[in-house]
Amino acid sequence: MRTDYLGLRLENPLLVAASPLSRDLDNALRLQEAGAGAVVMYSLFEEEIRREAHLLGHLLDHQHLGHGEADSFLPSHHHAQLDAEVEQYLEQLARLKRGLDIPVIASLNGTRPGPWLEMARELERAGADAIELNAFHIAAVDDDAQAVEDGYVDLLEALKERVEIPISLKLPPFFSSLGHLVKRLDGAGAAGVTLFSRLYHPEIDLDSLKSVPRLHPSGAQEALLAGRWMAMLYGRVGLSLAAVGGVRDAETVLKLLLSGADVVQCASLLLEGGPGKLTEMLEGMHQWLNESPFDELEQLRGSLSHIHDGDNAALYERADYVQMLERLNRLPGG
Repeated sequence: MRTDYLGLRLENPLLVAASPLSRDLDNALRLQEAGAGAVVMYSLFEEEIRREAHLLGHLLDHQHLGHGEADSFLPSHHHAQLDAEVEQYLEQLARLKRGLDIPVIASLNGTRPGPWLEMARELERAGADAIELNAFHIAAVDDDAQAVEDGYVDLLEALKERVEIPISLKLPPFFSSLGHLVKRLDGAGAAGVTLFSRLYHPEIDLDSLKSVPRLHPSGAQEALLAGRWMAMLYGRVGLSLAAVGGVRDAETVLKLLLSGADVVQCASLLLEGGPGKLTEMLEGMHQWLNESPFDELEQLRGSLSHIHDGDNAALYERADYVQMLERLNRLPGG
């Protein structure tokens, strides 16, 4: 069951995705005991870092407005102690690294290069084994497709200038040519990509007549989308492939691995059912492997990908759409 991901050697390919599950060390220890191959921390957002930087800048720039006797009580550039999310994140990262034996991957969430990326150096110093950069951005009506793609590459390059640990880009599926972008990220030095970050849609509330945020658990359709792109990318890029979303059982994990994923991340299932769900999936994977023609995980990975599954390769492009419509037309009343 051992696998390589972002240059890290893991005991198995089941990872805990970025979520509140990593906010508590005891819970993380239970996830490790249940079989997690690695933990991706909850995300530290660009907006949080910018807010704290703005607060610190305000305090520093206005020291002269106070009484001279009080100036020494204001924070200096190197010794500012703010009760902030950023400081709490670094402390939790260090706590997880001390308490866990499995790799801990820090998570940054942002959209454009800027001073906030300096936080990556602190994550590296605190012991992060890698960084997952969730570059979540919804292109507006006037955004140029090429400019949007360039922005992701620029963000990766800016982050690579600051750290030496591996970086994986967590991407949404909304690109004119996702495969082309992944190849560009591969060439720019990304160690991996995670597909896909979730889009939380605003929903119209008919009582209040307002758009409201609503959280829905991930579903099977998300795993199918990730599986299609695992299969399309496998063997065509040199970076690691992680699938996330819609993982509810061992069968889904195995299908994603057969498609070409190096690892599979899950969170919703663990939030709902607890760490024991990891153990159930691992046991199901072991049972299937024992009854399959494969002796180890490495043999099955990508064996049903686009480049290896010659008989069905066209299904990953357009043939599945055509065949599905033909089947619907043959149904009574079709």
